[in-house]
Amino acid sequence: MKQKLLRVGTAYIPVTNVSNSLKWYTDKLGAVESYKDEKGKMAIINMASQSFFLVESPEQESMNFFDSEGNKRFSLTFEVDGLAQLKGLHEELLLQNVKIGEIENRGHPGRNFVFSDPDGNLFDVWSELSPSFKKRI
Repeated sequence: MKQKLLRVGTAYIPVTNVSNSLKWYTDKLGAVESYKDEKGKMAIINMASQSFFLVESPEQESMNFFDSEGNKRFSLTFEVDGLAQLKGLHEELLLQNVKIGEIENRGHPGRNFVFSDPDGNLFDVWSELSPSFKKRI
Protein backbone atom coordinates (compact mmCIF):
# COMPACT_ATOMS: atom_id res chain seq x y z
CA MET A 1 0.00 0.00 0.00
CA LYS A 2 1.26 3.46 -0.91
CA GLN A 3 2.13 5.65 2.07
CA LYS A 4 -0.63 8.22 2.52
CA LEU A 5 0.94 10.61 5.03
CA LEU A 6 4.34 11.92 3.97
CA ARG A 7 5.56 13.93 6.94
CA VAL A 8 4.55 16.01 9.93
CA GLY A 9 4.47 19.60 8.72
CA THR A 10 3.56 21.50 11.85
CA ALA A 11 3.31 20.96 15.57
CA TYR A 12 1.63 23.33 18.01
CA ILE A 13 3.21 24.30 21.32
CA PRO A 14 1.05 25.96 23.98
CA VAL A 15 2.89 28.82 25.72
CA THR A 16 1.83 31.47 28.22
CA ASN A 17 3.79 34.32 26.61
CA VAL A 18 4.51 34.11 22.87
CA SER A 19 7.20 36.82 22.84
CA ASN A 20 9.13 35.30 25.74
CA SER A 21 8.84 31.81 24.27
CA LEU A 22 9.90 33.02 20.84
CA LYS A 23 13.06 34.48 22.36
CA TRP A 24 13.71 31.29 24.37
CA TYR A 25 13.35 28.95 21.37
CA THR A 26 15.51 31.12 19.12
CA ASP A 27 18.21 31.75 21.76
CA LYS A 28 18.38 28.29 23.35
CA LEU A 29 17.54 25.95 20.46
CA GLY A 30 18.52 27.98 17.41
CA ALA A 31 14.98 28.13 16.04
CA VAL A 32 14.32 30.64 13.27
CA GLU A 33 11.32 32.95 13.53
CA SER A 34 9.23 32.95 10.37
CA TYR A 35 6.07 34.76 11.53
CA LYS A 36 4.57 36.58 14.50
CA ASP A 37 1.00 37.85 14.47
CA GLU A 38 0.26 41.49 15.28
CA LYS A 39 -1.53 40.69 18.54
CA GLY A 40 1.37 38.57 19.87
CA LYS A 41 -0.91 35.57 20.33
CA MET A 42 0.89 33.25 17.89
CA ALA A 43 4.27 32.86 16.23
CA ILE A 44 5.82 30.34 13.86
CA ILE A 45 9.35 29.04 14.30
CA ASN A 46 11.34 26.63 12.18
CA MET A 47 13.71 24.08 13.69
CA ALA A 48 14.57 20.44 13.17
CA SER A 49 13.23 20.55 9.59
CA GLN A 50 9.74 21.40 10.80
CA SER A 51 7.49 24.34 11.62
CA PHE A 52 6.19 24.88 15.14
CA PHE A 53 3.40 27.24 16.09
CA LEU A 54 3.82 28.89 19.49
CA VAL A 55 0.24 29.57 20.59
CA GLU A 56 -0.74 31.65 23.61
CA SER A 57 -2.61 29.34 25.99
CA PRO A 58 -3.69 29.22 29.63
CA GLU A 59 -0.96 28.30 32.11
CA GLN A 60 -2.25 24.77 32.75
CA GLU A 61 -2.02 23.75 29.06
CA SER A 62 0.96 21.74 27.81
CA MET A 63 2.00 19.17 25.23
CA ASN A 64 2.64 16.66 28.02
CA PHE A 65 0.51 13.67 28.93
CA PHE A 66 0.49 10.96 31.58
CA ASP A 67 1.05 7.32 30.62
CA SER A 68 -0.88 4.40 32.13
CA GLU A 69 1.61 4.20 35.02
CA GLY A 70 1.18 7.86 35.95
CA ASN A 71 4.48 9.13 34.47
CA LYS A 72 4.48 12.55 32.82
CA ARG A 73 5.60 12.08 29.21
CA PHE A 74 6.79 14.16 26.26
CA SER A 75 5.02 14.06 22.91
CA LEU A 76 7.99 14.89 20.64
CA THR A 77 11.46 13.44 20.20
CA PHE A 78 14.14 15.39 18.37
CA GLU A 79 17.03 13.54 16.74
CA VAL A 80 20.72 14.43 16.59
CA ASP A 81 23.44 12.66 14.61
CA GLY A 82 25.21 10.49 17.14
CA LEU A 83 26.21 10.29 20.76
CA ALA A 84 28.85 13.04 20.52
CA GLN A 85 26.22 15.52 19.26
CA LEU A 86 23.78 14.40 21.96
CA LYS A 87 26.39 14.98 24.68
CA GLY A 88 27.37 18.33 23.15
CA LEU A 89 23.77 19.54 23.05
CA HIS A 90 23.18 18.30 26.59
CA GLU A 91 26.19 20.27 27.85
CA GLU A 92 25.20 23.39 25.88
CA LEU A 93 21.67 23.37 27.29
CA LEU A 94 23.02 22.84 30.82
CA LEU A 95 25.27 25.89 30.40
CA GLN A 96 22.23 27.90 29.25
CA ASN A 97 20.32 26.89 32.42
CA VAL A 98 17.69 24.91 30.52
CA LYS A 99 15.79 22.48 32.73
CA ILE A 100 17.22 19.16 31.58
CA GLY A 101 17.39 15.52 32.61
CA GLU A 102 20.34 13.13 32.61
CA ILE A 103 21.42 11.21 29.51
CA GLU A 104 19.62 7.87 29.68
CA ASN A 105 20.04 4.35 28.32
CA ARG A 106 16.49 3.16 27.66
CA GLY A 107 17.46 -0.27 26.38
CA HIS A 108 17.27 0.55 22.66
CA PRO A 109 19.96 1.85 20.29
CA GLY A 110 21.28 5.27 21.19
CA ARG A 111 20.82 7.47 24.22
CA ASN A 112 18.22 10.09 25.16
CA PHE A 113 17.60 13.02 27.46
CA VAL A 114 14.55 15.11 28.23
CA PHE A 115 14.40 18.90 28.56
CA SER A 116 11.60 21.40 29.05
CA ASP A 117 10.79 24.88 27.87
CA PRO A 118 9.85 27.65 30.34
CA ASP A 119 6.17 26.56 30.22
CA GLY A 120 7.04 23.00 31.23
CA ASN A 121 6.52 21.43 27.77
CA LEU A 122 8.72 18.32 27.75
CA PHE A 123 10.84 17.31 24.77
CA ASP A 124 13.02 14.26 24.21
CA VAL A 125 16.31 14.16 22.31
CA TRP A 126 17.62 10.91 20.80
CA SER A 127 21.15 10.29 19.54
CA GLU A 128 20.06 8.33 16.47
CA LEU A 129 18.88 9.80 13.18
CA SER A 130 16.06 7.88 11.54
CA PRO A 131 17.29 5.97 8.44
CA SER A 132 15.01 7.82 5.99
CA PHE A 133 16.23 11.21 7.22
CA LYS A 134 19.86 10.07 7.21
CA LYS A 135 19.53 9.19 3.50
CA ARG A 136 18.35 12.74 2.72
CA ILE A 137 21.21 14.53 4.45
